Amino acid sequence: MEELQKVTFSQRLRTVQSKKGSLLCVGLDADLQKLPSGFKRTPSGALSFLRSIIESTYDLVCAYKPNLAFFESMGPEGLAVLKDTLTFIPQNIITIGDAKRGDIGNTAEHYASSLFDDLGFDAVTVNPYMGKDSVLPFLGRPGKGAFLLALTSNPGSADFQRRKVGPRPLYEVVVRTSKGWDERGSLGYVVGATHPAQLRRLRALAPQAPFLIPGVGSQGGDLESSVRFGCTKHHDLAVINVGRSVLYASRGKDFALAARNEAQKVWNGIESARTESPRIGRAPRR
Repeated sequence: MEELQKVTFSQRLRTVQSKKGSLLCVGLDADLQKLPSGFKRTPSGALSFLRSIIESTYDLVCAYKPNLAFFESMGPEGLAVLKDTLTFIPQNIITIGDAKRGDIGNTAEHYASSLFDDLGFDAVTVNPYMGKDSVLPFLGRPGKGAFLLALTSNPGSADFQRRKVGPRPLYEVVVRTSKGWDERGSLGYVVGATHPAQLRRLRALAPQAPFLIPGVGSQGGDLESSVRFGCTKHHDLAVINVGRSVLYASRGKDFALAARNEAQKVWNGIESARTESPRIGRAPRR
């Protein structure tokens, strides 16, 4: 087992991606209203569904990303479902708590403690809008990571993130400013697949930072560009996230096989985009 005191999050992610031969991340967003037939629309039904998704895709991924909103909306039982879901994930796979937390330092300390110490996530998503003191609590744990929201995949990113602050867009200011906060190799960025040109620019600004890249699949982000522009020069540290297109590939009894087939399709697309570059690992096998 890795000694987290000696290994940075970036190193952990790089090792996992190399050993797993994958840049793929599956978002575990269990919407009770979208569960396939045969599952009750209850927390226990969601837990059974997520376990099946993990069992059918674990060899294809480097990470899973539960979005906490889907668990919190289940009420008190949702936290138990989240904790149980995390126990189903093999230890050689990175877990990313998609919480988008961001608050003053004292409050952020408690958010970080909840996500890292209690729930045990390897990394979390963080909203940097309140500045350095709201981010630092997420950067203090050796081996753990924080992905700052830089340029998100949704249309609303135009409202603030793409607005100019002087000569530069705000998302670029976020990356340029925050780079100096990271002393433990903990800091990464969320950059949406729906912005390929900007993704390329941000990779140039942060050449060794992990990038969490949502927006491929249901949101229409371009997979090839995400891989080409999101990877480092070592052809890694891009975490390509897909969610609904895998989870709900089928609403019937074949949902698990359909999820695997869709995940395999994305994995193949990722590898195809990297064919001119050295592979970071072997093709996953069942």
